[in-house]
Amino acid sequence: MASYIARRKFLATLGGAVAGWPLAARAQQPAMAVVGFVSSANAQSTPHMTAAFRVGLKENGFTEGENVAIEYRWADGHLERLPSLVADLVRRRVAVIFSTGGGVPTLVAKGATTTISKPRLT
Repeated sequence: MASYIARRKFLATLGGAVAGWPLAARAQQPAMAVVGFVSSANAQSTPHMTAAFRVGLKENGFTEGENVAIEYRWADGHLERLPSLVADLVRRRVAVIFSTGGGVPTLVAKGATTTISKPRLT
């Protein structure tokens, strides 16, 4: 009788451990890297730019939604909006900021931060 009870305890413990494996595996996976994308234009006028950006990421092993997330920010031609858009990306602690639309978005991003830490893309 004692061996039957011990066996039941063992099987219950083993079952609990097996049920917890997926949760433990999920908890150990690193957070998805986030890339900031800022443009002085709007999304409708530059679909080729975002497509080329995604292709470049994919060629380097990064696929949106799989191992990298992209936070898009569009100034819609209003350059005065760029500082707040970039500040939002910095607050979200993106790994890197990619800018399009000429030198103004790049200068704004450079002025907002010199380093962005965690998570890293490498």
